[in-house]
Amino acid sequence: MRDTLLIALFAFLGAALAGLLGAGVLWLIRRRSLTASLAVVAAVAVTAMLAGTLAVARAMFLSSHDLTVVTLVVAMAAVVSLATALLLGRWVVARSRALTAAARSFGDGGHFSAPNGPVTAELAALSKELAATSAKLAESRDRERALEASRRELVAWISHDLRTPLAGLRAMSEALEDGVAADPHRYHRQMRTEVERLNGMVGDLFELSRIHAGALALSPSRMSVYDLVGDALAGADALARECGVWLVGDRVEPVPVEVDGKEMSRVLGNLLVNAIRRTPADGTVAVTAERFSDGVVLSVTDGCGGIPEEDLPRVFDTGWRGTHARTPPAGAGLGLAIVRGIVEAHRGQAAVRNVPGGCRFEVTLPLAEA
Repeated sequence: MRDTLLIALFAFLGAALAGLLGAGVLWLIRRRSLTASLAVVAAVAVTAMLAGTLAVARAMFLSSHDLTVVTLVVAMAAVVSLATALLLGRWVVARSRALTAAARSFGDGGHFSAPNGPVTAELAALSKELAATSAKLAESRDRERALEASRRELVAWISHDLRTPLAGLRAMSEALEDGVAADPHRYHRQMRTEVERLNGMVGDLFELSRIHAGALALSPSRMSVYDLVGDALAGADALARECGVWLVGDRVEPVPVEVDGKEMSRVLGNLLVNAIRRTPADGTVAVTAERFSDGVVLSVTDGCGGIPEEDLPRVFDTGWRGTHARTPPAGAGLGLAIVRGIVEAHRGQAAVRNVPGGCRFEVTLPLAEA
């Protein structure tokens, strides 16, 4: 038993010395290729075995012939181990370089395509993550292009809409200044109307910028959908009378919701104003609120005659105004974009679909917790 312990001790001391030397070499070449590291690991394993064997041989006083045989066997094992390590290292490095080249392609704006051929489990997992990241980057690029196109379109439309009232204000102010206005009071009223329109456009732009920046601060409180719809109908009644449109608020259930009353009133107000202006005289705008399994659905149905199917996906885009002429009553195309932003901030969804004679805008909100 004592001899066995001594053999184990000498073998351990020899292997430990080789292991410490190998660890030092690995630290020195830590920034080198994986092939070199694998070769060092293989060399350390063989050297540790050889060192332990030599230590035991010297302690046991083996003959020179036996020591030569043991050394030769270990040397052959070292050659095979180093060759295997070098081949494995070159294969892993080649696969890593192929993966690096593929990753560089989607970093430059392309799509990631995993390299062909077998790879290790770790490289396969990395390739899978890179493919998922590439897909997310492609979606982000597409979304950024769409937003940039929307911004350019919005700037063009806003510039057009601002130019008209500003030109009118300049003409009326010059007429008043020169004393050639036949009815100054009418000019003053018209100037006030134009200023209010400009103020509304600036307010919409500010609200939309807060939504896009994620800075829309909500103050939710528990309220009934019945009260929310009632206030919105009362606020839109004057415009409906002026346009000769009937407002109908039937099938409005008193469902409780947790919303920001001010922001949701703006949502319903934008939808009602849009519906009233698009509905011909003697037409009807209907508002409903119903409870469903996934929440409460507020809907505003108008008599606009419907929206072309190809335009339905763009209805809530910033600046979208359909095929109508870009006249001031059409607005700056921000109302529906604001609607979607506020609704999504409430963890809801905004949608639109055609119905006979018009279209229906639907806002789905989560039910208030009991």
